[in-house]
Amino acid sequence: MEAKKVTEEEEESWRREIVTSVMRLVSTRLPQTDLISLLLVSPCLYRTLISYPSIWLNIDLHEMTNAGDRLLAALSLPRYRQVKHINLEFAQGVVDSHLKLVKAECRDALLSLECLNLNGCQKISDNGIEAITSICPKLKVFSIYWNVRVTDAGIRHLVKNCRHIIDLNLSGCKSLTDKSMQLVAESYQDLESLNITRCVKITDDGLLQVLQKCSSLQTLNLYALSGFTDKAYKKISLLADLRFLDLCGAQNLSDEGLGHIAKCNKLESLNLTWCVRITDAGVITIANSCTSLEFLSLFGIVGVTDRCVETLSQTCSTTLTTLDVNGCIGIKRRSREELLQMFPHPVMAGAVARFAKWFGAIDVWNRTLLIGIPVAFGLIHHLEKENARLKMLNQAQIDDLVAKGVIRFIEESE
Repeated sequence: MEAKKVTEEEEESWRREIVTSVMRLVSTRLPQTDLISLLLVSPCLYRTLISYPSIWLNIDLHEMTNAGDRLLAALSLPRYRQVKHINLEFAQGVVDSHLKLVKAECRDALLSLECLNLNGCQKISDNGIEAITSICPKLKVFSIYWNVRVTDAGIRHLVKNCRHIIDLNLSGCKSLTDKSMQLVAESYQDLESLNITRCVKITDDGLLQVLQKCSSLQTLNLYALSGFTDKAYKKISLLADLRFLDLCGAQNLSDEGLGHIAKCNKLESLNLTWCVRITDAGVITIANSCTSLEFLSLFGIVGVTDRCVETLSQTCSTTLTTLDVNGCIGIKRRSREELLQMFPHPVMAGAVARFAKWFGAIDVWNRTLLIGIPVAFGLIHHLEKENARLKMLNQAQIDDLVAKGVIRFIEESE
């Protein structure tokens, strides 16, 4: 009897040890909603999960309703005292008053916060930014895409309160002016990523301040900013570590300006969609200098011909995985065999994920003929609100978007 009791105790101890070890591994890979559900399974499991601070570093409330109240409730719990990432992307029910309450009631909870995503939270204004950033001294990543309430005053609060920003997304913040770029340039000289898509009030002078002082930039998104000229574009050459550059719609970019950009010889992704003044000369300069290119879009440029494609095949054939020449009437259609000889490394399925990461997953065309090569391929349309929402798609969502015409699939024969 005694032996049986010992055996049962050993088994129970073993189970607890194994369960604890397994849950420690599994819990780091679970969505936050599932993790919270597990807390309700048993007191033992609750104690086990609560004892691992590393799995409570994220608060993910993206697309949730009553997100402001949920945020306050979460931050009031001891397990979130070391939170590093807060995601409120397209969350509903988040207003300035919630962020002010966070400051008043939970200020110590955000001392370790490094990443704050407020994308699509359109009811947040400069006042909300002032409140939340004042208690986030370690913030490194700040994103507030598609917010027209934010002005230069909000950026002034940001740079005053958060001195360590390296990744800044201001896409769609159309009220920002050159003053914001001055503040960013003076405060964030170690900045690595900047997105000012559709910030239409920013001029050459504002962009120049960033280019001259933020020499560590690796990612620069200037999508849909047709007002810039070669005066600013030429200074992009100062960014020696630049890997990603989106110039879609840069109507004033000339071959001369592109020639200066070619000095950024570490470029891996370059979007020249609708850069209508570009010709073979500019693309050939890029091809000869930027031999690590993986993605290049020449979509809609009628001034390019087979000359630039042939040069790309000579200089970038071992790296280039995505080449968009749709609308380039000067480039002839080739057979699959011809193109595979020119580009022996066509893009594989993983490129869709990479494209989504770079651009926000807009229209994804699968197995389209990219100058004859069947590849996984994406086309930018920047569907304002849908842009950030399409990053993670399940099959049901994809089917729905296909039905609505947002996504279409093209077979090789088309």
